[in-house]
Amino acid sequence: MKLSSLNAISPVDGRYRNKVEDLSAYFSEFALIKYRVLVEIEYFIALCELPLPQLDGIDTSLYPELRSIYENFSEEDATAIKEIEKVTNHDVKAVEYFIKEKFDILNLAAYKEFIHFGLTSQDINNTAVPLSIKDALEKSYIPVLEEVIEKLSSLAEDWKDIPMLARTHGQPASPTRLGKEISVFVTRLTQQCEVLKSVPDAAKFGGATGNYNAHKIAYPKTDWKAFGTHFVEDILKLHHSFPTTQIEHYDHMAALFDAMKRINTIIIDLDRDIWTYISMDYFKQKIKKGEVGSSAMPHKVNPIDFENSEGNLGIANAVFEHLSAKLPLSRLQRDLTDSTVLRNIGVPFGHTLIGFHATLKGLSKLLLNADKLAADLENNWAVVAEAIQTILRREGYPNPYEALKGLTRTNQKIDEQVIADFIDTLEVSEAIKNELKVISPSNYTGI
Repeated sequence: MKLSSLNAISPVDGRYRNKVEDLSAYFSEFALIKYRVLVEIEYFIALCELPLPQLDGIDTSLYPELRSIYENFSEEDATAIKEIEKVTNHDVKAVEYFIKEKFDILNLAAYKEFIHFGLTSQDINNTAVPLSIKDALEKSYIPVLEEVIEKLSSLAEDWKDIPMLARTHGQPASPTRLGKEISVFVTRLTQQCEVLKSVPDAAKFGGATGNYNAHKIAYPKTDWKAFGTHFVEDILKLHHSFPTTQIEHYDHMAALFDAMKRINTIIIDLDRDIWTYISMDYFKQKIKKGEVGSSAMPHKVNPIDFENSEGNLGIANAVFEHLSAKLPLSRLQRDLTDSTVLRNIGVPFGHTLIGFHATLKGLSKLLLNADKLAADLENNWAVVAEAIQTILRREGYPNPYEALKGLTRTNQKIDEQVIADFIDTLEVSEAIKNELKVISPSNYTGI
């Protein structure tokens, strides 16, 4: 059966494929093979540039043709490599043999034993995978995250003067402003985005057990450590991890996934808050003609975008958690558990982007119900008790907290008149009473 959105096992490749399709350029099997080819080609060119004595005579005008092997990499090329893998039963060796065939076509057969010279598979995997993650972050993930931040910043500005009843422990609390509450998420996401960007894109490159054994035995006078750092940092634009075992230690990658997990957690927090505000009728939602909110209840307009986001970000975090906890662990100098785990990096990226897009969609549908916010404030005059007792403290009034506690911790309804009557009983000047009577739930909102 041909793979389609209807028969795919994962919703990332099925129901939600149109939201994450660009990730296939970084995390598909095709993408992994292409990045491996890129590393092998650039490594060969770097050996030519060193130069190794046997490569000193290569015509540099051939470099564009060599680079075209990965720049013009096609599905047919990837299929050819998979056919070779059926024989080798080794994915990276299949890439080497594929490139050797290309060298034959380019009349470079005399040099093809310098493809993969002195390397182990992990020198290719542990550079190809960080490259793919780096590109996915820069081209797919960060632009959408910044779109979320920009949308929230815009809403925070639009609603900066909208007073709102705060709730702590679910109970009415000192009033705030809706825009300020949204700006809290802007600040949190912006700070964590900077943390994420600061994590190095680390790569291992050092031969079979990380010591350049094969390189040194063949060319003992060459500074292979300097060469490896130059190759990784100047050519591939990654951070060179050294020393390592046979594999990258993945500590930086774990930090990256932990940062992505924190960002998702912040957006889940946002999703739940907006969901709650909708349930409180602080927001209405734009209605799209033809849409159905419930198969049984015609009136319903559900906050499904925020629920969708929360669910997908939760799945993403579960996988990110496993990646960050598992990848830094490897028995002695190398075991293979990282290999299969790394193939799943696209899964939490996919669910994360699905979540981001769902949050964006939900935010774009919000309609402020200012009357409901105003009504909640008007129905909760008890929240100005903090303001009154604070001014009374300033004036040296005896036991002001207890006086307000006695007024407000009863079952009677506290409204504007009750507060005004209480103020009139206070033994303070008329100027202070007037100052207190100006305070209301809608203007007691701080800075």
